[in-house]
Amino acid sequence: MQRRRLWIALGLVVIGSFSVLGYYGIELYRQAPPIPERVVTEGGDVVFTGQEISDGQNIWQSMGGQEVGSIWGHGAYVAPDWSADWLHREATWLLNHWAEAEHGRDYATLHEEVQAALRQRLKTELRTNTYDPHAGDIVVSKDRAGAIHEVGAHYAKLFGDDESLAELRDAYAIPPNSLKTSERRDKLNAFFFWASWTCSTNRPGKDTTYTNNWPAESLIDNAPTGSIIVWSVVSFVILLAGIGALSWHFAVSRDKEEAPQDVPQMNPMLDFSPTPSMKATLKYFWIVTALMLVQIGLGAVTAHYGVEGSGFYGIPLAKWLPYAVTRTWHSQLGIFWIATAWLGTGLFMAPAVSGHEPKFQRLGVNILWLCLVVIVVGSMIGEWLGVQQRLGLTANFWFGHQGYEYVDLGRFWQIFLLIGLFLWLGLMLRAMWPAIRKPNENRSLLLLFLIASAAIALFYGAGLMWGQQTNLAIAEYWRWWVVHLWVEGFFEVFATVVIAFLFVRMGLLRTVSATNAALFSTTIFLGGGIIGTFHHLYFTGTPTAILALGASFSALEVVPLVLIGFEAYESLKLSRVRPWVSAYKWPIYFFVAVAFWNLVGAGLFGFLINPPIALYYMQGLNTTAVHAHTALFGVYGMLGIGLMLFCLKGLAPRDNWHTRGLSFAFWSINIGLALMVLISVLPVGLMQTWASVEHGMWYARSAEFLQTDVVGTLRWLRVIGDTIFAIGIMTLAWFVFGLATGRSIKNK
Repeated sequence: MQRRRLWIALGLVVIGSFSVLGYYGIELYRQAPPIPERVVTEGGDVVFTGQEISDGQNIWQSMGGQEVGSIWGHGAYVAPDWSADWLHREATWLLNHWAEAEHGRDYATLHEEVQAALRQRLKTELRTNTYDPHAGDIVVSKDRAGAIHEVGAHYAKLFGDDESLAELRDAYAIPPNSLKTSERRDKLNAFFFWASWTCSTNRPGKDTTYTNNWPAESLIDNAPTGSIIVWSVVSFVILLAGIGALSWHFAVSRDKEEAPQDVPQMNPMLDFSPTPSMKATLKYFWIVTALMLVQIGLGAVTAHYGVEGSGFYGIPLAKWLPYAVTRTWHSQLGIFWIATAWLGTGLFMAPAVSGHEPKFQRLGVNILWLCLVVIVVGSMIGEWLGVQQRLGLTANFWFGHQGYEYVDLGRFWQIFLLIGLFLWLGLMLRAMWPAIRKPNENRSLLLLFLIASAAIALFYGAGLMWGQQTNLAIAEYWRWWVVHLWVEGFFEVFATVVIAFLFVRMGLLRTVSATNAALFSTTIFLGGGIIGTFHHLYFTGTPTAILALGASFSALEVVPLVLIGFEAYESLKLSRVRPWVSAYKWPIYFFVAVAFWNLVGAGLFGFLINPPIALYYMQGLNTTAVHAHTALFGVYGMLGIGLMLFCLKGLAPRDNWHTRGLSFAFWSINIGLALMVLISVLPVGLMQTWASVEHGMWYARSAEFLQTDVVGTLRWLRVIGDTIFAIGIMTLAWFVFGLATGRSIKNK
């Protein structure tokens, strides 16, 4: 009866949450910032066409998109946020133009009353919505057209090779001639203008902009709205209420705990004989380790570009591997190796839990591995060609760089990967089906395992929902389906179920208690996590309702993490219940690290930036990078490593490992990650937040601020944590490859 209620609760949460997500997705399509047919002056002169804006979006994507600065706060952190930067430059030019024309002096030298009058004029100029939905035109004044021309000239020089901007270009880690033709630079300016226009122009009938008054810009009174403040307060109340409710449930359930599991005296895995397809998964974990090493190397190069924009310790590396490429590969390889670890784990576990090896299963495992290798290598080559501007816009969309962070790979490679995921799902299903058909106590856990596997295959398909010239607001909606729901959502469910299976298979947990715990954890997590996707969309051209829902449900995402210490403690206890379990000590320790980083990275650092009022000032700053590193690697990376080690142990359960290297790797990786964040990335992010509150987002992301001595010193301090972290990863790789040679095994 309890399990039935848990299934019903999970079903209601999923159906209800996706209904809300779908309904407001439709609203977003209806209320997205419009792309005009033309931008024209009051005299009828055409400034930009809508096609130029759409082409400019594709050009921005081709040069790296969100890997070179950001738009609406989403993207990389070295170059500016182009929407905030354009807005401030346009506003400043207009104020100075009017001051010179009417008072013969710069705006900064005028009396405060005159400045206030000019600012009010500026606010009226920029915030008044002059879009005519019938004609499809945005109408701008002659003065604003002049501002657009001047700001555009600045960007044309920046993305060209003008020597006067060489120092600024270096500060932004942008190579000369990033865009090789004036036509491409002009179209890029059209897109940047539109992105900035959405930030400064009120929605029809509203007194807030399309981006809910983001970014902070005092010159036009862009400041937090009442909704931002109110829903931030509500999110805190919901968080406290959720913590109280879960704590009460935990206190009550502890009185109903089952008797401790009678753990076997001997390792039950010793009688386990891996099937041919399970043995074939070994190569997946070799690829995981190799990609991890490459990703860490690219991370070091990418971080260094922040202090030496065009070189790597004097080597002009940006000529061949510019920042846009290294950051793309660094981010993408992180997703690839974590996903590969989990896919390999699934292929290892499916025959293990069912005891069934289907015909040709090994062949399918090998074909899928080959497909993954082709996708990784092919997409990386395509992204390099795109950033080097060697592809046309359509070819770039299909085979090059899509410019959207974490889903940068071209559409062809996306489709190829989706096919690969369905191949993986098919391999999983055919291996598990005989066990699913049998009515036994494992059935519910197997069904949950299958549902999580199906979700991994299905939800990557959201990445195909935008086209080459889809409105950026709509593309962002679907992108976060992939990044949040696929990566942060259903991979988490899959990992929860896999860990439960592992502990059940080892005799450390009862099947009934493991199943109920997995169902309860999944329901609680998805209860906040699905609608919580909206917290990424506060300022991306979305209606206020999305802000309210995102604030409320993202607070609920943090609730289950407050009791994560108990999970970590239980895992530690399991590692000590019998002497034979010590053979699995370090895989279990990586699961303990997952619990720690879930609390710190996903919980504390996540909630630091999630309330609307916090994200209003922090979006696109290094505070986001703090959350990204500690949640992506700290949680999902540690999970991938732990699962990999469990599978490697399962492939040869009688082998005794030399674990000194694993011990060193574990502590180095965790200490290095902590130092990387605490002595470098977090302090820079907090300094940027102060600058954002005091002066605006444009200043917090400007070269003027980021090239100061204090910030430069903090960036250099990252070397300490990065070095310790990298040594830990290399030691882990040495151990994993040593299993193949016998170097890491005691009895060989």
